[in-house]
Amino acid sequence: MPYQPPTHSVERSLRATTGAKIVAGVDEVGRGAWAGPVTVCAAVTGLRRPPEGLTDSKLLTLKRRTVLAATLETWVTAYALGSASPQEIDELGMTAALRLAATRALDGLPVRPDAVILDGKHDYLGEPWKVRTVIKGDQSCVAVAAASVIAKVRRDMLMAELGAVHEDFGFGDNAGYPSPVHRAALEELGPTPHHRLSWSYLDALPRWQHLKRARISPDNVALEAGGQLGFDF
Repeated sequence: MPYQPPTHSVERSLRATTGAKIVAGVDEVGRGAWAGPVTVCAAVTGLRRPPEGLTDSKLLTLKRRTVLAATLETWVTAYALGSASPQEIDELGMTAALRLAATRALDGLPVRPDAVILDGKHDYLGEPWKVRTVIKGDQSCVAVAAASVIAKVRRDMLMAELGAVHEDFGFGDNAGYPSPVHRAALEELGPTPHHRLSWSYLDALPRWQHLKRARISPDNVALEAGGQLGFDF
């Protein structure tokens, strides 16, 4: 499917209007999954021309995404990853968990960014960061697209490793998101230590409902909807 390549227009705007010299693109993966962490990548790219074919990770084939991630990891000026565990998601709620993971990623960069381009319309990061939210930033902004690809590939690798231990759940294929194999394993075996126990998938599993934890924050309702329908895969 044809798509427009990402540009540096938002980064140039931030540099011009705020005086920012170092701008990081930030994107997350795993928000709607039933299992595994939510992972955030912060990437700094400068204004160089990006590798051919860069776009939102979800628009790329597995093969292309994997090859591109390896290229990006040496092409970007800097990148860092941060995650929030399933237990932290249950304890904090998704918005706070996203903030925690993003802060860990940004703090992991060798130089603190002057501004952040955040994918989506909701600023879950907040002060003290200077944030510009961009809907579909993972398609339109170079740094966010780079973060999208790196985060997706790294989290998928982690979930594949977990899948080798929990073979019945198919984590290597579904990355912890809803799927028939995943649901069948949950019904038969119950959640693993890597599952989010405040998620509403447990409502459909009478045998395991006693494990469900109370939802900490109302924001989980909206953020969880993508996982229930299998979006953001």
